[in-house]
Amino acid sequence: MGLIRFLGALFGGGRNVVTETVEVFRPNAEAADRRSAEAQGAALRQMAAEFGSVQGPWGRFVDGLNRLPRPMMAFGCIGLFSAAMADPIWFAERMQGLALVPEPLWALMGAIVAFYFGARELHKFRGSAMRKEAARIIAQAPAVAQNVARLRALRHDSPGAADPGPDARVAMAAMRREGDGDNPALDDWRGDRK
Repeated sequence: MGLIRFLGALFGGGRNVVTETVEVFRPNAEAADRRSAEAQGAALRQMAAEFGSVQGPWGRFVDGLNRLPRPMMAFGCIGLFSAAMADPIWFAERMQGLALVPEPLWALMGAIVAFYFGARELHKFRGSAMRKEAARIIAQAPAVAQNVARLRALRHDSPGAADPGPDARVAMAAMRREGDGDNPALDDWRGDRK
């Protein structure tokens, strides 16, 4: 009889003292799964309420803008390859300009692009790193300006592009006219001018 009373006290009245005691140390798996399913259902209902509604013209416009960066970056890269093949000097001038972009700005651009595509990591630079990078850029600027000037001198329409330089044979060949000696009247006329 004592055992029945003892078991009745433990498990009677719809209670289970053993289960309640164990749940203090380890959560009930069934109840945890139920809470997780309820939370997930609430999140899905919230998302459906936010994105499932009929949008007006402004909402559709903003959604269209949100879809642009990825294709713009892809087509921009393809455009850079095309520009490099079509006009290498123009492309090299732009790449020399990119050499002056400070490292923290590249890091910021990378963080923005990475954040847009789902990354959550952002690297912060200290003031000393920024000063070091500024000194590097200032030291590099004259070389970049000289490279741009050299690239511009290579263009077919730049002043002095046909300059033969200090080579006397090239200079004489450049001054020799095509067909010299073929026209005696023209040769006499040139001789009279001297």
